[in-house]
Amino acid sequence: MNVKVALIQLDIAFGQPFKNIKSVEDKIVNLMIQEEKPDVIVLPELWTTGYDLTRLDELADIDGKETIELMSHLAKKYDVNIIAGSIAKGSEQGVTNTMFVFDRSGSLSGEYSKLHLFQLMDEHHYLQPGQEKGLFEIDGVPSAGLICYDIRFPEWIRAHTTRGAEVIFVVAEWPLPRLNHWKALLISRAIENQCYVVACNRAGQDPNNTFAGHSLIIDPWGEILAEADREESILEGTLELEKVKYVRKQIPIFQDRRPTFYE
Repeated sequence: MNVKVALIQLDIAFGQPFKNIKSVEDKIVNLMIQEEKPDVIVLPELWTTGYDLTRLDELADIDGKETIELMSHLAKKYDVNIIAGSIAKGSEQGVTNTMFVFDRSGSLSGEYSKLHLFQLMDEHHYLQPGQEKGLFEIDGVPSAGLICYDIRFPEWIRAHTTRGAEVIFVVAEWPLPRLNHWKALLISRAIENQCYVVACNRAGQDPNNTFAGHSLIIDPWGEILAEADREESILEGTLELEKVKYVRKQIPIFQDRRPTFYE
């Protein structure tokens, strides 16, 4: 089975949800009117607001209602799976950095709120951590969603691949000064979990940060199949899912694990 993915590496307008939503909607429509349509579209982290953390209380999408309505409509209309990056989701408990996943029917097939909050960018002052794993399926393929800082916690990724995930979708606003970390960590996560890693970063800058871009598609051997540059762009590639089974058979790390010794 092959799955074609398209990553929208967006230059996010700081604290301007309307502008970002219009930009993303236009880009999705343009992707879906081309001759070779993707099976999955991926958006970056906090794509509606950027890291306008001090105003998230007023900018947050309450219960994700507006995002869910729009992305569900687009997924159903264009018969495409959408990993809708993450947004600031508001609730009575506070604001979470939440990913929504939609299947081809427009149904919400996955939801994950960022577990690991990044103190260096003050996330812990403005966001509540998630409580759930990021497991879902894309056209029957076991998958998982993770958000930015999560990739520094290999045990968190392993918690998903030991439950069958064959593709790890990462959405991020990863800064340029740590670009080398971004690439090294993602390649490592692909190799050690023998899975595809599909990582959509943002482009551009905000008042406090310059972002790295360099969205990546990495195969289960750790080979980079496609890589963007720093500019706003669409990165496309094809996942050959049989390769996951082949690599896991060649080097059977999941059979050879000895988790009783790891604590």
